[in-house]
Amino acid sequence: MTDNLSKKQIAALKEQLQITEAELSSLLQISEQSADVVELDQSRVGRLSRMDAMQQQQMASAGKHRLQLQLTLITKAIKKIADDSYGYCIECDEIIAYARLQIRPESELCIDCQNNQEIGQ
Repeated sequence: MTDNLSKKQIAALKEQLQITEAELSSLLQISEQSADVVELDQSRVGRLSRMDAMQQQQMASAGKHRLQLQLTLITKAIKKIADDSYGYCIECDEIIAYARLQIRPESELCIDCQNNQEIGQ
C-alpha cells in the first residue's frame, strides 16, 4: 500500500485508528454497566418504570454491540497496516481512496463496493 498512500498518510491514519480504539474500549467498559440485567423488585420499581428500564437496557446492549463491531474493524485495520495490506478493498482488491480512509479509516470496502453491497441488501 505504500505505493498509493504515503508513509505520512499511513502514520496519520494509524494514529487516528489507535485513538479511536482507545476511546471505544473506554466506551465499552462504560456500556457494560448500562447493559446489566434489570432486577425485578416490584416494591421499588413500578411496572412502567421496569419496562422503561428494560428498554434502556436493550438500547444499551445494541449500542454495545455496535461498539464491539467497530472496535473489531479498527483492530483489523491496525493489523493490516502492520502487514502492509491496509487500504485495499476486500471485495475487488482495488485501492480505497485516501479521502474515504480519512473519514472511516477502518473501511474495508471502496465506495463502489460499499454502494453495491448496500443496494444488494
